[in-house]
Amino acid sequence: MNFWETLWSIVVFFLFLSYLILLFQIVGDIFRDQTQKGWVKAAWIFFLLVLPLLTALVYLIVRGEGMAQRQVNAVQTAQHEAETYIREVARPLSPAEQIAAAKALLDEGTIDANEFVALKAKALA
Repeated sequence: MNFWETLWSIVVFFLFLSYLILLFQIVGDIFRDQTQKGWVKAAWIFFLLVLPLLTALVYLIVRGEGMAQRQVNAVQTAQHEAETYIREVARPLSPAEQIAAAKALLDEGTIDANEFVALKAKALA
């Protein structure tokens, strides 16, 4: 294999990988879009399977602008949900909530009275 064949193989591999990434982006956008009906989504997928290069080009021309906005909205939604979850989980319990949790453990028999008193004292400290 000479230099030019190796270079050509690298270029072809790069273009093929870029094309696959583009197809995955398009399919993800098709299913992410809430404004399209199911049969329209099915038609896009069908044409992506039958005429993939032409359909990808048409999709980018027709729906490319909204594609970026839908991606930004999806990222912002995921980030907001993650931040909400972290705030909810990381919120420290108030002393009353700690004592109530310890009382529930005492009532279930998970801890004994001495452990309950120690947890109560720790919560009130």
